[in-house]
Amino acid sequence: MKLQPDRSNVPTVTGVGPGWVAVNGERIEHSLIFASDGQRIPWPVRSFDELSASHFEALSALAVEVVIFGSGSRIRFPRPAWIAALAQRRIGVETMDTAAACRTYNILAHEGRSVAAALLVEPAA
Repeated sequence: MKLQPDRSNVPTVTGVGPGWVAVNGERIEHSLIFASDGQRIPWPVRSFDELSASHFEALSALAVEVVIFGSGSRIRFPRPAWIAALAQRRIGVETMDTAAACRTYNILAHEGRSVAAALLVEPAA
C-alpha cells in the first residue's frame, strides 16, 4: 500500500560512471552537493584524502533530514569530527559508495523526503 505519492519535481541522478554523475541529464565531472528542494552547492574536493570538517559544514546549513554521502568508488566513512556539525543539528548521515548514494538519494527524494546528496566524484583513472 502506498501512503504518499512520488514527487517528480525533484533533482534526479540520471546516470553515474567513473569520474562523473548526471543530474537531470547534465553530466557533471566534479564533486557536488544537491538537495531534493533544488539547492545545489559547489563542493571543491577531488579525493577522499582532501576531505575535512569544513567540507561537511556546508551540509549543516541545509534544511534536510538526512545527507547521503557518496564516498567515491568505494565506501569510506567520514571521521566523527567531520560530521559533528550535522549531528548537532540532528541531520542524519548515511555513507555509501557514490553509485549506491545516487540510487538511495533518488529513492528518498522521490518518496518526498527532505534529503541531500554529497557526492565525491573522483577523476576517472
